[in-house]
Amino acid sequence: MYFFLQIYVKIRKTVNWNESGGKPMATKRDYYEVLGLEKGASDDEIKKAYRRLSKKYHPDINKEADAEEKFKEVSEAYEVLSDPQKRAAYDQYGHAGTDANYGGGAGGFGGFGGAGGFSGFADIFDSFFGGGGSARANPNAPRQGEDLQYSLNLSFEDAIFGTEKKVSYKRDEVCHTCGGNGAKPGTQPETCHKCHGSGTINVERQTPLGRVMSRQTCDVCHGTGKEIKEVCDTCHGTGHEKKTHQVNVKVPAGVEDGQQMRLANQGEAGINGGPYGDLYVVFYVEESDIYDRNGSEIYYELPLNFVQAALGDEVSVPTVHGKVKLKIPAGTQTGSKFRLRGKGAPRLRGNGNGDQQVSVKIITPRNLNDEQKEALRSFAKVSGQTTTEQEPEGFFDKMKDAFGGKKK
Repeated sequence: MYFFLQIYVKIRKTVNWNESGGKPMATKRDYYEVLGLEKGASDDEIKKAYRRLSKKYHPDINKEADAEEKFKEVSEAYEVLSDPQKRAAYDQYGHAGTDANYGGGAGGFGGFGGAGGFSGFADIFDSFFGGGGSARANPNAPRQGEDLQYSLNLSFEDAIFGTEKKVSYKRDEVCHTCGGNGAKPGTQPETCHKCHGSGTINVERQTPLGRVMSRQTCDVCHGTGKEIKEVCDTCHGTGHEKKTHQVNVKVPAGVEDGQQMRLANQGEAGINGGPYGDLYVVFYVEESDIYDRNGSEIYYELPLNFVQAALGDEVSVPTVHGKVKLKIPAGTQTGSKFRLRGKGAPRLRGNGNGDQQVSVKIITPRNLNDEQKEALRSFAKVSGQTTTEQEPEGFFDKMKDAFGGKKK
């Protein structure tokens, strides 16, 4: 089996063939390049790059024409590189190693269908590996519905303290008319006359190694094993109908930008009576006008005037929990830092709050009046400092003094 897989990978790495007829497909971009990373990037770097780019290109935020395509490209790259097994296969074989058909081990290797002459090669794999795991599965077994994703914008304060939001979105739900079986009320789906309920049919084909028998999805029931003679007028035989769904999202205190929450059974309706999929709510947090944040730590820049910094003062400092008093010692310099314990954001997966770090920035006064200027000159004089009106003797002045030519 390994031998045939190696042959397949080498062929796929040489030429990419499409599903419809053996024509070369457009080359995909390197996944590391998509995320702007080097090949040896850490898991944390991959996660940070994905959060930044998914927010940048998310269709709900970015209205450019190619934003959705770029968002899908970023999501696809992250899906592969965030999974250790998929990443290892990609690092070794490139995109061929992550091909859905290749990864399944025996799904027919659909990329080789059509006029290229490789369909027989695929059939050989089918004959060895049983024609694909999905074909052997019970077509009428319950299957969970697809997951959905919802982007929820939060203010800086809502992310700090938590909140509750009611969100609305479209999803497939079980048809209220037919109960999900797709048949018109008063009728029932029947066993498929061609596959007899198995969902697959045996097909004999000529290959370079002779005639082989392979299994394919039934072209009558499309793998369901059931035929619907009279379809439901509401869902047209699908068993699902699109509806607006509402759910309350309890946002935990301390949530960060790019994090997500899973809400079980709030996604798409299942198949054959299977459970609903899940809803993943991704949080996008607005930036604050006065604070910066890193996890549970909050950063604030405190403006002080020269007098406060020189003589010391007690000032009021804003925090997300309200204003607090802070003593500024005399002689404080620009860049000095103070820590306010417990005044940061709640720790999402821990106890208590982080801290708020206060960084001092001394503000230089502008538009001084004459009295203020004179006061500063007096200060400069008594402290041994000079101003433009009190320039020290230059080199040439000292030379004149030495030769008896002192400046008048």
